[in-house]
Amino acid sequence: MLEAHVLLYAAVLVALSPYLLRDSAAHKTTDPSEVNALSAVRSRLIDPTNSLKTWNSGDPCSSNWRGVFCYNTTNDGYLHIQKLQLLKLNLSGSLAPELGLLSHLKILDFMWNNLTGSIPKEIGNITSLHLLLLNGNQLSGFLPEEIGNLSNLNRLQIDENQISGPIPKSFANLRSVKHLHMNNNSLSGQIPPELSVLPVFHLLVDNNNLSGNLPLEFSEMPNLKILQLDNNNFSGTSIPTSYGNISSLLKLSLRNCSLQGSVPDLSRVPQLGYLDLSRNQLNGPIPTNKLSTNITTIILSHNSLNGTIPANFSGLPNLQILSLDNNRLDGSVPSTIWNDMTFVGNKSLTLDFQNNSLANIPNAFNPPANVTVLLYGNPVCTNAQESIIQFCQPQNVEQASESPTNSTRSCPSCPTDRDYERNPNSPMPCSCAVPLGVGFRLKSPGISDFPPYIKAFEIDLTSLLDLFLYQLYIEQYMWESGPRLNMHLKLFPSNTSLFNETEVMRLQGVLAAWEITLSDVFGPYELLNFTLGSYEIPGSSASGLSKGALVGILMGAIAGAIILSATVTVLIVRRNWKYRTISKRSSLSKFSIKIDGVKRFTFEEMATATNNFSDSTQVGQGGYGKVYKGVLADRTLVAIKRAEEGSLQGSKEFCTEIELLSRLHHRNLVSLVGYCDDSDEQMLVYEFLPNGSLRDHLSAKATEPLNFAMRLHIALGSAKGILYLHTEADPPIFHRDIKASNILLDSKFVAKVADFGLSRLAPVPDVEGVLPGYVSTVVKGTPGYLDPEYFLTHKLTDKSDVYSLGVVFLELLTGMKPIVHGKNIVREVTMACQSGKMFEIIDSNMSFYPSECVEKFLSLALKCCREETDSRPSMSEVVRELESIWRMVPDANVYPSEYSEISSNKMSKSSSTSLMIENPFTSSDPSGSDHVDNNIPSATVAPR
Repeated sequence: MLEAHVLLYAAVLVALSPYLLRDSAAHKTTDPSEVNALSAVRSRLIDPTNSLKTWNSGDPCSSNWRGVFCYNTTNDGYLHIQKLQLLKLNLSGSLAPELGLLSHLKILDFMWNNLTGSIPKEIGNITSLHLLLLNGNQLSGFLPEEIGNLSNLNRLQIDENQISGPIPKSFANLRSVKHLHMNNNSLSGQIPPELSVLPVFHLLVDNNNLSGNLPLEFSEMPNLKILQLDNNNFSGTSIPTSYGNISSLLKLSLRNCSLQGSVPDLSRVPQLGYLDLSRNQLNGPIPTNKLSTNITTIILSHNSLNGTIPANFSGLPNLQILSLDNNRLDGSVPSTIWNDMTFVGNKSLTLDFQNNSLANIPNAFNPPANVTVLLYGNPVCTNAQESIIQFCQPQNVEQASESPTNSTRSCPSCPTDRDYERNPNSPMPCSCAVPLGVGFRLKSPGISDFPPYIKAFEIDLTSLLDLFLYQLYIEQYMWESGPRLNMHLKLFPSNTSLFNETEVMRLQGVLAAWEITLSDVFGPYELLNFTLGSYEIPGSSASGLSKGALVGILMGAIAGAIILSATVTVLIVRRNWKYRTISKRSSLSKFSIKIDGVKRFTFEEMATATNNFSDSTQVGQGGYGKVYKGVLADRTLVAIKRAEEGSLQGSKEFCTEIELLSRLHHRNLVSLVGYCDDSDEQMLVYEFLPNGSLRDHLSAKATEPLNFAMRLHIALGSAKGILYLHTEADPPIFHRDIKASNILLDSKFVAKVADFGLSRLAPVPDVEGVLPGYVSTVVKGTPGYLDPEYFLTHKLTDKSDVYSLGVVFLELLTGMKPIVHGKNIVREVTMACQSGKMFEIIDSNMSFYPSECVEKFLSLALKCCREETDSRPSMSEVVRELESIWRMVPDANVYPSEYSEISSNKMSKSSSTSLMIENPFTSSDPSGSDHVDNNIPSATVAPR
């Protein structure tokens, strides 16, 4: 074997040597000052996943350092760095001042990492910079005045950090800037009026601590399309009437800004499509002049507006939401708003007039099926007639978080050797291909309902990316606070199974460099991630041999040694398949993870336990990877969660879960047996729980439905596990992703809470001993289970887990999923209870149950799901109430130790108050998904 290797290498070297020698004389290197700058940058970064391993040797430009892209031609004999793109690599540490030495840089991209410290003022020296992208980190400190020196800057994104202090007046010198995204920080002081001279399209400074007056000068901005200032404190300020003269304005959002005065007349803004002035102290009547026919969204709720609802809201063909709730409007309910609208496809209209003083309703009030009218809290609903009672139920207007659904085909399985998937939009039935994953977010869309615009978005994006329409698949989308629209897209190759390297690099470059501009209605976008999966491309290629030369060299080398190499390859493949050996690394030590009592397994042990990861041993799959049932050498059954190659969030969640589970020990928490951390593999090994997840047993496919006692005991076990996290873990932990698929069941149906990849440590006292009540964090979790207050404020508390568990309780009682076809379980159950139809929504698979226990359990679930954090019970109160209900269950003393012997008949014989009912809400439609976030892993049967 050794002699064969030597002969192979010799043959290749002989074939390559003349080309290598010829090229070395003309080979250029990177400017030494820029090499030194990158070395300084690297020294300030913490790279736990070894993403920058290519930075350890060679020349940055000619050795393909990851994220380093260089100019192909220069005049001084050196190569210069053009782009530094280190998007979402789990980097921490700080930004080095030496970045300012990269004097030829056009793109500086550190988005979606965990960087801390301040923005170096030296970045202001890079006058060639076009894109400065630092959003999604933990940067703090003040904004440097020197940023104003970047006269060529087109886009500044520093949003979703912790930057404080004022917006520098020097930013008025950014005479090329089109996009200023500074939202979700702690900026304070007044917005400099000097910014009005800028050619800005999108000014996003929402969710800060800005104060003072709204600059009158903004009405003079010639290109301003989006002005988004929500959640600041312009106390005592009114909206300048001159804002009605911003002719280019498409979106004006001033929600929750402590504004006073009247609503300005915006009828002279010809393209206005989105208006949100809610949650202020605006008063007076609503202007009666006609608004732009482009408008989709009008939100004036939670003010002190009076008078009647004007007729100018009629004749707006694109209107999706008109929200006037919680004002002082009186008179009659309008019935003409929808008269000029055509409802086709998914188009709908919501009219929210709740909590006003509307006293009259027209005769024969009959809105179309696609129009939702909400009148709760108005005098017209007092002693309301049967014909309008349907409009008098309290509701919260929520944006749907569903993913598109596609018809399924009966097709053979796709190949398993790479990340092949079926393209649901492909014109070729059953075709398999390897897609590219794209995390994509609309930062300030001009719409409130996405389905009517999905086709327009697909046409727009594919034409800009130079793709066919069928190559784009919107896998999932969800509305986030802002509101912003988060999507996970998949790009499929056309008429082939794989993109070529050139096409992968083209698509990545176009999206990461903002070389496309979506239609104005969709507003600005941002790239959240670009997942290569099975694709492998270099970080950059600026110099050295051309592709043609390389192909010729390699073909010559292969031709010279083809027989020998084929022989050696066969031997090596056979040997590796049977005796795979992988060098170990100590990445866990970089995280300082405590792993006492947790075994480290080798890859060979995992492969043996799963019969080389045979499909027959696979029991689940989620965003993190696949889950296998394994048998260890000592015959212990385990569940093995194997991270997919190229998973961007895998390493972080991998380490988070080990760190937490290694020190958590409770009967109602899943136990971590060990882990495998080989050089290219990451696996977590759990106790095997044969009864899968709670979601499995609530689905329409469940063969043996759970009776009430079993459901109640699962609820109690889950609550005890979470109570342990909140009160006994040291430090306490917020789970952040409690859902039915993360509650697993052992052989006796004992509930065990699983999946700690998104968990966060609870806050600890500060230097003065004050204990904060929340953790400020980016919203993650699963739609339908998310605490509404956490969703809006980004403040994670123990009550966020209470809300999610309350949703699980409602699932246990009704069998419904949290969100199906736009219906939210909390809303549906609340409405049923308020209308006296509580028992009509109980899961019909739970044929017999003690009604008093069900009523108390349902009441507790709804308390957990209250919108206001402070009005929810604590987890200890939840456990106490569940124990109280448990004591009321007939023959409770026999549970839960012998669940396998319990039948629903036993419950029916023991309870004189049992009822038998049908559940009209239970759906067997498998298309409803309870998982809508590409950053959130999921599974169905075993720990993920």
